[in-house]
Amino acid sequence: MFGSIGMPELVIILVIALIIFGPRKLPELGRSLGRSIGELKKASNELRSTLEEEIRIEETREQKKATKAEQDSAIAAASTPPSATPVPPVTPVPADDTVTRTTGTDPVA
Repeated sequence: MFGSIGMPELVIILVIALIIFGPRKLPELGRSLGRSIGELKKASNELRSTLEEEIRIEETREQKKATKAEQDSAIAAASTPPSATPVPPVTPVPADDTVTRTTGTDPVA
């Protein structure tokens, strides 16, 4: 919780605080310190949630823009006439005049 502050260091800090502030002020200081830490945590959580909310809103806006752009391009593609590129003509296969008939017998050499 306190990072690298161990139990002996914490006891020394509390003894010094007791000597400086006295036994009457020490509980009051502890309460105010606890409230300050609680408010700091609350403020940091609110800041974090606000930032996450803003990021989520921005991502939603970007997704809407992308969807809108896709819809616009689809509408534009659908409203344009088909391209006038000619289809290449089919060339007929020439007839082979050298077709030999097979009679089932071997040709004589």
